[in-house]
Amino acid sequence: MEGSHVNKRDKNPVIQLDDVHVTLPSRAGQVDILRGVNLSIDQGEAVAIVGPSGSGKTTLLMVTAGLERITGGRIDVAGHDLSTMSEDDLARLRAGTIGIVFQSFHLVPTMTAVENVALPLEFLDEADAFDAARRALEDVNLGHRFDHFPAQLSGGEQQRVALARALSAGPSIILADEPTGNLDSKTGKQVMDMLFALCARYSTTLMLITHDEKLAKRCERTLHMRDGRVHTSKRARAAAAA
Repeated sequence: MEGSHVNKRDKNPVIQLDDVHVTLPSRAGQVDILRGVNLSIDQGEAVAIVGPSGSGKTTLLMVTAGLERITGGRIDVAGHDLSTMSEDDLARLRAGTIGIVFQSFHLVPTMTAVENVALPLEFLDEADAFDAARRALEDVNLGHRFDHFPAQLSGGEQQRVALARALSAGPSIILADEPTGNLDSKTGKQVMDMLFALCARYSTTLMLITHDEKLAKRCERTLHMRDGRVHTSKRARAAAAA
């Protein structure tokens, strides 16, 4: 997990959304999922996105990752305008720059822990993919689980494998979508303690989608989504102005 991390907070935005819209067709007509979202996140900053189900939180994460296309506006991630990139270019950006942690782990069931973690590294043609994968698993205290398959791991262990995979290529950005949603409170806290510690160690930017207000308070800023829009709280505005 070395190489692309920076050691100091860079105040230049690493994630920038300007008037972003996502509109999808339905039988009842056009549905506006995101309605003019504006958002700026600095390198090394931890930002929580909270809001009710259906407010657009997951769609916001998906378009930031380049996994869904926007229908209006502009998204710049790590200096790249996502709307100008091909699917192959977006995949390479995700493999090397953006780590993603999902609620449901998304591990390949026929691969061992170390094979799952090595996937993005192999996509990048890293010569030492498996050595780096082992180091990433050791960082999340799973050095004794290299050769175990997902079905042989607890839910917390699977999420730690997913976390190791997200961090293995040394990304500058982590996008986490309800990462504790399938875990009990104690295990979820342990996973999040690791995530926050590793992001702080490597000055990794964190966008955390969560319904848990206590978890959101661990981030530097909390933004609220309602009806496809991002609303900044008075506290967040005061912190930004300080």
